[in-house]
Amino acid sequence: MGPHAHPEVSMHTHSLAEYVRCLDREDWRGVGALMLASASKLATIGADFLICPDNTIHRALADVGPRSKLPWLHIAEVVASEAAERGYRRLGILGTCWLLSSDVYPQQLAARGLEWILPGPAERDEINRIIMDELVYGVSRVQAILYFQRVIGRMRDKGCDAVVLGCTEIPLIMDDANCALPTLDSTRLLARAALRRAVQGAAVPASGASSACRQIL
Repeated sequence: MGPHAHPEVSMHTHSLAEYVRCLDREDWRGVGALMLASASKLATIGADFLICPDNTIHRALADVGPRSKLPWLHIAEVVASEAAERGYRRLGILGTCWLLSSDVYPQQLAARGLEWILPGPAERDEINRIIMDELVYGVSRVQAILYFQRVIGRMRDKGCDAVVLGCTEIPLIMDDANCALPTLDSTRLLARAALRRAVQGAAVPASGASSACRQIL
């Protein structure tokens, strides 16, 4: 779009504490209500479409989408499409315990004929602890990096050819440079898909939307 030029970007977010209270009691309708409140505010100021860079709360998007005034890009659709385009066949999925107990990624991967592997129960608990107790607070520990590396190494040994960094915070400590597998950074991939949608009206995965868009969440 020229030097220093980019589409207009508008953002709204509730306090993370409001979301976490809903997550702790598995209140997905409450999560959806928060998402819809943000969507309504952004629609009022002229947004054309929406993205949510939080993988976990995509669990509520199936209910939110039909009630939203604006269409959403789906983070797992974007990641699954990228994985298929790169020729990956079996993906390891990392994320919070809420994400890994959902069908957010399995549904989208299965639709493209892709296989997936999840961390074991104890691994999920420790990954969730690292995310919520350390990374969310900006704490990066060598021990956390080593733990993720061990989990990813086991996924590689089980036949995975790439790993989904399915949480906004994980790329703060993990990337292609220190992983045993190629990484699919869900946050960056969603941002790039939104940019394509905004400036080109490109046919990227979206929840029923087709028009070019200039303002994004």
